[in-house]
Amino acid sequence: MYRDVVPTAKSTYRMSMVVPQLRLVYVFGHFFSHVSKALTDRVSTDWSDLRMRLDNDLMFGVLCRSLIIARYLEFHRHGFNVNALRYEDLVAQPLEMCRVVLEYYHLPVSLAEMAVKAFDADSQANGPFANSAIGNFKDPQLTPEIKMKLNEIMQKCGVPLIDEPGIIEGTLSCC
Repeated sequence: MYRDVVPTAKSTYRMSMVVPQLRLVYVFGHFFSHVSKALTDRVSTDWSDLRMRLDNDLMFGVLCRSLIIARYLEFHRHGFNVNALRYEDLVAQPLEMCRVVLEYYHLPVSLAEMAVKAFDADSQANGPFANSAIGNFKDPQLTPEIKMKLNEIMQKCGVPLIDEPGIIEGTLSCC
């Protein structure tokens, strides 16, 4: 009984011929299963030297961001077909960036306009990261001392420091 309720990869693929949106579910599921396996098989990093006291409001966010970028760089350097996008480029030229991404991954570029329309919806509308909730936060002050601590984290992770160009290898661009 349970087996009939939960779709398998094979049944999702077959259904994707009837409902094209399910094709994305199949492709993403297939992709993420390979990425998860790669995490345990090929890419391993020792983050033990990152133990530190998080003594200001920015350190946790910078640590998370730096670890994600460092992991991305490892994947990219190990030959995984992953690429970065600059948020600034996506905001400044959404249609062009969607076309670049779709073209790079050999998907129909005709979907670019539909992808841009999806940005109009707040995907976090009912959560803590909703646009309406984020607008209520003040920008934290970046003192020279805090900047130095944040740059220490970023340096340990091997990512660009504050005030350095933030374009990392494998970044897709429309320029």
